[in-house]
Amino acid sequence: MKRGKSKTDAPKKADTKLSVKKGPERAAKKPRKFKDGKDPNTPKRPQSAFFVFMEEFWKMFKEKNPNNKSVAVVAKAGGDKWKSLTEEKAPYVAKAAKLKAGYTKTMVSYNKSQSGGGGGSCAAATDEAEEEGKAV
Repeated sequence: MKRGKSKTDAPKKADTKLSVKKGPERAAKKPRKFKDGKDPNTPKRPQSAFFVFMEEFWKMFKEKNPNNKSVAVVAKAGGDKWKSLTEEKAPYVAKAAKLKAGYTKTMVSYNKSQSGGGGGSCAAATDEAEEEGKAV
């Protein structure tokens, strides 16, 4: 009597799972390097109106709910509140515009210091942005 092939008779496939090295076998992480062309001294970008609002909302929410430890709950509540605001957004938008104007000024001085005071294309572009900021 002829026997059919069983699973044990079939050739074994190579293990397709990736092995995870643990303990001393694990390679040490390399320190992160900055991307080429990115200066760590570059001024930080200004907050948007939403994040200006969230700064204030976070403080109010913490006062009302001191036992809440979840960031997700605060973010969800803040997002819902922001969506419901209409005319009340104006002070946050104004503060964000003020922060952006300050940022453009610092970027102009930063770009001038980087280019050595020469009239490079970056400095010209930021000068135009500064003039637009004053007109607003």
